[in-house]
Amino acid sequence: MAFPRRRNLSYNRFRSLVKFISAIFGVLLILFAFLSFLAPSPNESQHFHLRHHHNSFNAVVEDPVTSGDSVFHVPSSGGKLDRDIWSSRNAKFFYGCSNVSAKFAKAEAVSRPTRYLAIATSGGLNQQRTGITDAVVAARILNATLVVPKLDQKSFWKDASNFSEIFDVDWFISSLSKDVKIIKQLPKRGGKSWTPYTMRVPRKCSERCYQNRVLPVILKRHHAVQLNKFDYRLANKLDTDLQKLRCRVNYHALKFADPILEMGKTLVHRMRMRSKRYIALHLRHIIDAAKCFCYRFEPDMLAFSGCDYGGGEKERNELGAIRKRWKTLHKNNPDKQRRQGKCPLTPEEVGLMLRALGYGSDVHIYVASGEVYGGEETLRPLKSLFPNFYSKDTIATKEELAPFSSFSSRMAALDFIVCDESDVFVTNNNGNMARILAGRRKYFGHKPTIRPNAKKLYRLFLSRSNMTWEAFASRVRTLQRGFMGEPKEVRPGRGEFHENPSACICEDSEAREKATAYSRGKKNGKLDDSSRKKEVIVSDDQNDYDDNDEPRWPDLDDDENQVWPQEKLHYNGTGVDYDAVISDEPELEEMLSD
Repeated sequence: MAFPRRRNLSYNRFRSLVKFISAIFGVLLILFAFLSFLAPSPNESQHFHLRHHHNSFNAVVEDPVTSGDSVFHVPSSGGKLDRDIWSSRNAKFFYGCSNVSAKFAKAEAVSRPTRYLAIATSGGLNQQRTGITDAVVAARILNATLVVPKLDQKSFWKDASNFSEIFDVDWFISSLSKDVKIIKQLPKRGGKSWTPYTMRVPRKCSERCYQNRVLPVILKRHHAVQLNKFDYRLANKLDTDLQKLRCRVNYHALKFADPILEMGKTLVHRMRMRSKRYIALHLRHIIDAAKCFCYRFEPDMLAFSGCDYGGGEKERNELGAIRKRWKTLHKNNPDKQRRQGKCPLTPEEVGLMLRALGYGSDVHIYVASGEVYGGEETLRPLKSLFPNFYSKDTIATKEELAPFSSFSSRMAALDFIVCDESDVFVTNNNGNMARILAGRRKYFGHKPTIRPNAKKLYRLFLSRSNMTWEAFASRVRTLQRGFMGEPKEVRPGRGEFHENPSACICEDSEAREKATAYSRGKKNGKLDDSSRKKEVIVSDDQNDYDDNDEPRWPDLDDDENQVWPQEKLHYNGTGVDYDAVISDEPELEEMLSD
């Protein structure tokens, strides 16, 4: 009896052990299932890695991005550089000069009483500004009386403002009275309103072109002619006196109307109250035109650039659908566009470039932009680098902006003023506002104007995770030589005259000679080491950098009989070249303006 009882006891113990082990395995199985539920799938892990790589900028601000043995970490400060980041080094040797020469006859001596020229401008504010400037010169070429230009009120911009609501019309007339006779409207003819004969002239029409095409119409037929779609209708290269007249119009006669001027000064004052110096940044942005998915950059449309802005499949589908609306637009390779420098930098890349050039996180930035494509998500990297981030909407109330907010040209004029008064202007495009401001800032003291060297920077941004910040920043500074708004960066006659008004930039030879003598004295040992930091750096031509890094702009002049392409968009620098006309699709032409 003892043996069966003992065997039964062993059996019961074995069953208890099996139950205990089974319970333990059950608990482990449940725990494993719970952990499996919480852990991301392989696809999700891979997606997170790709997304982290795509948005690596956020990582470089908060945590280092490590690739092998290299660490790319963006500092909060701009570092110590051997140059002043707020001024052009040789600006003191150059100044704007547009005074009339002795041989340039006064208007009263050359104006013919039976010749009248009227023009109708085209595009946004800054494209119209080029048309107004060139209209004065065209009237002088024709020895005609100019009628105050009509502003474009019917195009994509839908701005009903007239000339006097944007510019000070009385100042415009009086300041140019010795150059061209200007009247506010055509006189009546036989007691009736006078309707001028309308025509168009080719783009880049030379002096001879106006004398051969327009003058005979005025003399033999109608005596009053209106030139329509008047933008870039005057040759880039003209007689020096005519070029200086261009400068007198653009930089002195075209003064904004008092309400715009006062509000613009208020915005500038508020930026100065926040910081002694500030950067103005002209970002490209897009808006929804009449809710038709007609997205537009300022000044170019995203869809027309053919570029990829990191918005994925959704962006490609949206912008691809827009491009199909115009038969003149063909499918482009986004990567190729960026490699060739035809795409603007992203806000992330602009921020990295500025930090590399020496601008720290304490710098205040004014952004001349509307609604940015991608919204706050797109701007977040830039704001992370530069938290002191402002626009007219953040430093003015809705009530203050109310008189301007319904008029695109008036709002653009406010941005123009704040950008013009900035210590440093950064343009991320090659549109009309960027061109005019670049030329204006050269004329009034060569204030720094930074244009990204997009073609060279593209390759650098691609490889930035494989280098240290120091190496990256050094390379950015090298690539940006020739793109910083220094005197003589661009040879005289190159590029658009409104951007490079070389005929109106004079050199102070006396100051140059003194600086050169000072520099020679230092080289001869007459200056001690304590004076070395005060040395004035002098360069004869500012072309001491690699020719490959020099901005290469096409000569935009053409013969008067040149047949302009009507079906192509031609790119120049970082954006659409507005010299191309798409006359068979007027809506597109209107949008491709400022």
